[in-house]
Amino acid sequence: MKKGILFDLDGTLWDSSQAVVDSWNEALDKFTDEPYRVTKEMMQGFMGLTMEEIGVRFFCNETKERAKELMEICEKYENQYIESHGGILFEGVEDTLKKLKEQGYFLCIVSNCQEGYIEAFLKYHKLGQYIDDTENYGRTGRDKDYNIRLVVERNHLTDAVYVGDIMGDYNSTMKAGLPFIHAAYGFGTVPEGTPKIMDICELPEKVRSVLN
Repeated sequence: MKKGILFDLDGTLWDSSQAVVDSWNEALDKFTDEPYRVTKEMMQGFMGLTMEEIGVRFFCNETKERAKELMEICEKYENQYIESHGGILFEGVEDTLKKLKEQGYFLCIVSNCQEGYIEAFLKYHKLGQYIDDTENYGRTGRDKDYNIRLVVERNHLTDAVYVGDIMGDYNSTMKAGLPFIHAAYGFGTVPEGTPKIMDICELPEKVRSVLN
């Protein structure tokens, strides 16, 4: 038996919203003449969306082509900024990942982010030793349910659970056919009665009850 835990990133392992806001505004200042500015509240509302969806919403007055161009500028700068500045790692994340690895779980991150974002997170917070695989929308161009199934299948996981914080995570997990644990300390809500944790440190015990 090979048991895996797949994690969402934003709102589940950390809060990078302020760092992303700062990086986007710097990128727009440095590399464009556009008047757009993003706030933390706006960015938290974007969490969980694909980069294409964010571009359409944020640069709503631009053509699709120009919105894509501006998003690529922001994404590239964001990865560099995150790698050097990091974000707010939720308390207990590293200890929990370490404990889960010691218990024999295969750990992955599956996010709707751009390529390079997860790697920047892992590098800044020095957590790469705990994560066995990653996948993202930027690399595959596919929705999260597809990427969840992809990670499960290519790693030959016999049992797996997804941990996320918003309704989009829940819906994607249901579509992928996996059980779901709600990181209720994150940015969103899911249907009542869904298994949940109020603190990341509760995860090892909760996983045992969900997968066993």
